Amino acid sequence: MAKTNPLQFMQQVRAETAKVTWPNRREVLLTTVMVFIMASLTAVFFFFVDWLIRTGLSAVLTLFG
Repeated sequence: MAKTNPLQFMQQVRAETAKVTWPNRREVLLTTVMVFIMASLTAVFFFFVDWLIRTGLSAVLTLFG
């Protein structure tokens, strides 16, 4: 593997950074809202799964305890 000097490396980094397509404000806002919605749905889902397991386990322990 060939070593590059720091100046070449920085030039390559700048060239690659110029190729990046940056999101606009609307895209950032939309994806941020979608992340919050999906996190909320996931939290609600796991709340109900936890509640179901807790209720089932309490029933089993009451039955045999």
